[in-house]
Amino acid sequence: MMIIDAHSHVHDPVEDHIALLDDAGVDRAVLFSTRPHPERATDLKMLRREMAVLDKAIGGRANGVEGYRTAWRELDTVLAAYPHRFIGFRSVPLDLPADRIAEIIDRDVVGHGLRGIGELTPPPGRADLIEPVLRAAADHGDLPVVVHGFAPTTADDLRTLARLAAGYPTVPLVISQLGGLNWMDAIELVRDTPSMFLELSTAHLIFAVRLAIKELPDRTLFGSDAPYGDPVLTRATVERVTTPGEVRDMVLGGTAARLLQLT
Repeated sequence: MMIIDAHSHVHDPVEDHIALLDDAGVDRAVLFSTRPHPERATDLKMLRREMAVLDKAIGGRANGVEGYRTAWRELDTVLAAYPHRFIGFRSVPLDLPADRIAEIIDRDVVGHGLRGIGELTPPPGRADLIEPVLRAAADHGDLPVVVHGFAPTTADDLRTLARLAAGYPTVPLVISQLGGLNWMDAIELVRDTPSMFLELSTAHLIFAVRLAIKELPDRTLFGSDAPYGDPVLTRATVERVTTPGEVRDMVLGGTAARLLQLT
């Protein structure tokens, strides 16, 4: 069985990321671009600087396309160097007209042979901004779409995402980081919306992971959110709350492989 980390970000250097995957026995990882690089920090001052960039990014303050270009270039470089290890997704600006978003997805996601769209970071209270992305994903054969699930994403945002997902029932919509502090709402919403999936990284309670897998055995995805999380630890968490067999295999890679059309 292929083990797939369904949530990771570009590392600097990429060799450190590959070492983490090797340690965890992970075959492939879904790779998102990133503007912050907390792995570069060697002291608290540097980390604060990188986390300030993160705060701006996940708050949906990216300053249009220009705020993405460096991160896109980094992603393209890694994917070109390690095409059999990483599965590329590309985020897109959400503060553009719908036709411009569709154009970027056509050219920079589909045109680059990437497998999906994300990790999207709408501003808090504005999850509705992903609707043009879902429309474009449907137009391109139902590309998977991944949306940031931890703070500042709110419970109301999760409900908006579920409503939008119901309008595009063939597009896989993945909520990352188990919905953050709103994990119970996330489990219920995903359970009741067949096109939605829940990625399990950044869980702060072991029984949240256990309950998510119990409620959604075929729609939960192992992910590390590396470099913020560690693939060894997040895989161990999944294995701690499951027994060997079909469900564990689906969570650790089978469901991701199906979504990404790798099988």
